Order: sequence, then structure tokens, then C-alpha cells
Amino acid sequence: MGRPADLGKRADLLRRVREYVIGNGLADLSLRPLAKALGTSDRMLLYYFGSKDRLVAEALAQDEGRPLVLLRQALDSAGPPGDAAGMRLVMEELWSQFTAPERREVLPVTFEVMTASVLNTSRYGPVMRNLLIEWRSLLASAFAGLGMSEERAAVEAGLLVDATLGLLHASLADDDWGQATAAFRVLLDRLEPAWQADA
Repeated sequence: MGRPADLGKRADLLRRVREYVIGNGLADLSLRPLAKALGTSDRMLLYYFGSKDRLVAEALAQDEGRPLVLLRQALDSAGPPGDAAGMRLVMEELWSQFTAPERREVLPVTFEVMTASVLNTSRYGPVMRNLLIEWRSLLASAFAGLGMSEERAAVEAGLLVDATLGLLHASLADDDWGQATAAFRVLLDRLEPAWQADA
């Protein structure tokens, strides 16, 4: 029987892998250079994580400051918004967290994973699907709290998630965060009046 994994060392490796991936991206990521940069071996990384894909997925999820984590905590604490204006405030806060300068460094890797999930569904597809499911489910639950049917709440959530991702992606390409924020506010202007309970 082998020795149990050192959980402290595993957590430290995840933290450092995340920093490495954010700084270097995924395109040319391979275990040996990664292990060398971390002062360990590729064999040790496989011992702790089983595969490179699992290592990357876990490393990217190791972020308690993620906007979605903070949003879930806020909704758990304060409850879902009570009306369309409250829902708008939730979305404006989420946008401000995603676009904060300290969060922008993580976004390129997020979109790299998204692209990789399309080109290689078996490797990064589950990572992206889990992110989208988490985000859509969180917003759908909030919309359902406004009195919408589950089906409509899911559609409204999907629309917001997909539009927000598009605006974030475009902002990374042209670095015009002010224009993206203005566009996001116009999007909310158009959508908010329809956020009413089903008749």
C-alpha cells in the first residue's frame, strides 16, 4: 500500500500551477517544462493529479475569489433579488468583478480553455461545460425567484451568460473595457423590462 498523498503539498502545487498557467497559457503546456518550473518532476505531478488535463482543470478551479463563487456566497447570504431592479444590480456587480483589473489576467486562460474545449472536447470540454453550467444554473435560480418558469429562467440566464462572455472576449481583443461596459449597460436596459414574473 502506497503512502497517502501529502494534501498540503498538493494544494501548494495547485496554487503554483495556476500561477504558471495564467502567466504562460495552455497552448504549449507540457508536463516536463511545467514540473521543472515548479521544482518537481512530471512523475510527481502525475502521482498527485493523474493526468495533465485533471491538473489544469483543478488548478483553474482553485480560486475562491472567482466572481461566480462570490456571487453564490452573496445570494446564499442575502437571498435572490426580489425584483428586476435587484437582478440588474446583481448583474452589474458581477460585471464589475469580471472586469476588475486584477481579474483580467485570468480571462485569457478562460477563453483559451473555451477554444480548446471546442477543438478538443474530450480534454477541456468538461472544464468549460462545468463553468457554463455553474454560471447558468446560478442565474437561472435567481430568475426563477422572480416568478419565472424554470424553462424561461434557463433561457434568460443563458442569454445573459453568453452575451457577457462575448463582451468580455471582445474586450480582451481590443482592450476597450469602457465600450464593453457601456454595451453591457445597454444590454441590461433592453432586458430588464422583460424580467417579470410569468402571468
